[in-house]
Amino acid sequence: MSTEKIVHDEKAQLDFSASMSYSDYLSLDQILTAQHPRSPAHDELLFIVQHQTSELWMKLMLHELRAAIRAIAEDDLSSAFKMLARVSRIMEQLVHAWDVLATMTPPEYSAMRPYLGASSGFQSWQYRCIEFALGNKNAAMLKPHAHRPELLAEVEAAWRAPSLYDEALRLLARRGLDVPADHLERDWSKPYEASDGVEQAWLVAYREPKKHWELYQLGEELTDLEDAFRLWRFRHVTTVERVIGFKRGTGGTGGVSYLRKMLDVVLFPEIWKLRTDL
Repeated sequence: MSTEKIVHDEKAQLDFSASMSYSDYLSLDQILTAQHPRSPAHDELLFIVQHQTSELWMKLMLHELRAAIRAIAEDDLSSAFKMLARVSRIMEQLVHAWDVLATMTPPEYSAMRPYLGASSGFQSWQYRCIEFALGNKNAAMLKPHAHRPELLAEVEAAWRAPSLYDEALRLLARRGLDVPADHLERDWSKPYEASDGVEQAWLVAYREPKKHWELYQLGEELTDLEDAFRLWRFRHVTTVERVIGFKRGTGGTGGVSYLRKMLDVVLFPEIWKLRTDL
């Protein structure tokens, strides 16, 4: 092949004027111009990028969680397992994101904090949908979204819908395990209450994993997910304490004191308790 032809082919491959480019496909012009620091502080760009990328990961997490819930409801466990494993890996990405934000020191954060107003991650509607999908239902958490009716409708729908764990318990019942009736049909907007009867149902699967392999595997997928979520919450608390100490959060929460309470929330209580009782 001649040198002239090689040069011509390379030029052809580098000309994207007539086709979709990498930037076009990813809408990079919109994404990379979506950061608008409000303060003169150098570190505000870190703060913005940290939270914007977290919201992107949460968008994917919601996409996977909702599909996993549907798959479990349809007895398609092989698809659900893949989706739940992906959610756990996404959560690991979010855990490590705190490592980057933790490079911001208290004086650096103080330089930009007055420009944040009342904005806070506490107001993230995607995060609230994730919490609700995982079963941590709390009607008070609808209020921060009341100023955006279209978002409130989506958060409220997640609040009223069966959670991932609710659908898992319905699956156990369909597979012949004795799940209490009041955990199969109830007001899904109410916080989940642990049940000895539910634990006994899970124990059947865990005592004979070969016989109930898919249910046993589902229990372990849920364990992986909550394990990763606990790590995320812990890193959130320690990063906030490292950067702002015990000051109140910009959204009006107690800051670290509020986040520490969240560490005590258990999403799938019977799956953790059965480990003691096996």
